Amino acid sequence: MSPSRPAGPRSPAPGRPAAPRRTAPASAPTPVARPTPASKPTPAPRGKPVTAPTPAVPEEDQAPFSRAVTTYSAGGARRYAGPVAAPVVSTSSAARFAERSRARRNLARRQVLLVAGSTVVVAALGWLLFFSPVLALDPAKVRVEGAGTVVAVDQVLGVVGAHATTPLPRLDTVGLRDEVLEVPGVREARVTREWPHGLAVVLVAREPVAAVPEQVDPATPGAVPAQPGFALLDMDGVQVGRVDAAPEGLPVVDVPVGDKRTLRAVLSVLQRLPADLLAQVGDVSARTQDTVTMNLRDGVRVDWGSASETPLKIAVLSALRTSPAAAGATVIDVSAPRLPITK
Repeated sequence: MSPSRPAGPRSPAPGRPAAPRRTAPASAPTPVARPTPASKPTPAPRGKPVTAPTPAVPEEDQAPFSRAVTTYSAGGARRYAGPVAAPVVSTSSAARFAERSRARRNLARRQVLLVAGSTVVVAALGWLLFFSPVLALDPAKVRVEGAGTVVAVDQVLGVVGAHATTPLPRLDTVGLRDEVLEVPGVREARVTREWPHGLAVVLVAREPVAAVPEQVDPATPGAVPAQPGFALLDMDGVQVGRVDAAPEGLPVVDVPVGDKRTLRAVLSVLQRLPADLLAQVGDVSARTQDTVTMNLRDGVRVDWGSASETPLKIAVLSALRTSPAAAGATVIDVSAPRLPITK
């Protein structure tokens, strides 16, 4: 192991000239001053942005341009907040008053145009619905139901046809219903619109349930004998027609002339009879409302009494008609249905 050399300048190798020693120049350049930490922007407290100072710009140069605002977050990062418009447009009071007056005129003009446009739209829509032929009633598209055997459909169509070309929104269906009720034989009616041009007329006809011989009330001054004929009455005692001979299948009712209570009692009994039993009734007579008597077509007389307990009387009569014990009876008294009598 070789001994260590003392520290110091190294001697040149044998046979090599010594290198000249470098010396510092007489005057060294002055080092450039670096910004001290104090020249950096001081970080803002956490959570509060700091607006960077902007250079002062003369007021006359601010109007045509916008100023940009840069904010710093808590960490010192820059953030662009967007342009900010010049705070003042007009610099004089007269100019500001003129701008306000111009703004008011523009607002009033827009309001007038809006109201005028809305009025025109509403007027056009009203004319289209209530006066134009777009939704007018077409008589060919009127549908009539429930006329029965006594209502003349032609008369109903004639009443409705008088309102042809009337727009459906303006058509008074309630008034039209009242006109239809005046047609003979109509008991009830319902009129509904069928858009865009039609109507549906649903009727409840007054079907006749009895034929009453026409007579003249002797108490009527100047009464003359009536020609033979029969008035057709419905369940309410309303005359729905007239015929010269009693129709087949309708019972003939004989009651005192002008006695509406007795007639109402007879019609009430006929209305509640089942269809098969009603078809067997030939005629009904009554002197009072408690003495209703029916003559069946096979010759059996039924003493009915009043119109009370009609369902029970119907059940008792049907049982007796099919009972062998009452076979051959010509009189069946059900005026007291719990104690019927046969003869």
